[in-house]
Amino acid sequence: MELTWHGHSTWHVVVEDTELLIDPFFDNPKTDVDPEELDPDYLLLTHGHSDHIADADRFEGATVVATPELTNYVQENFGHEHTLPAGGMNIGGTVECGDAWVTMVRADHSNGIDNGYGTSGGMPTGFVIGDKKPTQESDADCTTFYHAGDTGLMSEMVDVIAPYLEPDAAALPAGDHFTMGPAGAGIAADWVGADVVFPMHYDSFGPIEIETREFVNEVKAAGAAAEPVVLEGDETYTLD
Repeated sequence: MELTWHGHSTWHVVVEDTELLIDPFFDNPKTDVDPEELDPDYLLLTHGHSDHIADADRFEGATVVATPELTNYVQENFGHEHTLPAGGMNIGGTVECGDAWVTMVRADHSNGIDNGYGTSGGMPTGFVIGDKKPTQESDADCTTFYHAGDTGLMSEMVDVIAPYLEPDAAALPAGDHFTMGPAGAGIAADWVGADVVFPMHYDSFGPIEIETREFVNEVKAAGAAAEPVVLEGDETYTLD
């Protein structure tokens, strides 16, 4: 599995021959990529804030994976025709996306479409992406990536995501103010039980600028077994 961070919460994930793009927002200081260079098979949207769907209209041909509220919005406003499943999915569900299996999980956040709170985007979410369908039976050969979306600490990380979905890697928001800060992300790194954790959702604009060494220090202070890895923008990490 190849994980490429394009700044903020935007991740390009490759599982065998399947490409997934999460939360497309390329107007951030960490990326030099032209969205036209990417051609994902699936477009995964955690919630409707503009810094997570701003460039969704650049990927009309991709199949949308999102809540029903957000799925309907991008279909009506951005021209997307294909969704999985038809009409959208919801928290707790798992869908097969080519060579990947995508499970939608909870995130604790607000969710007005495009930051306009007159329109509800349904529940905000995160995603767990694996190369095998999740079951109650632990599978050491399964490779799994957890994108936490915009969230604060929540007990579901330790009660559900860690024991049942067993992420090998996790991308955790660390910019504070609108999500967890470095301290919360460090605790989350311990709770989710991943082998490697990445900070995201930071440095895109003033209120969420951080020193990434704080994230590294907080992961260690929490006693997490995970290795904290701070990626450069557009850098790829190969998860074996």
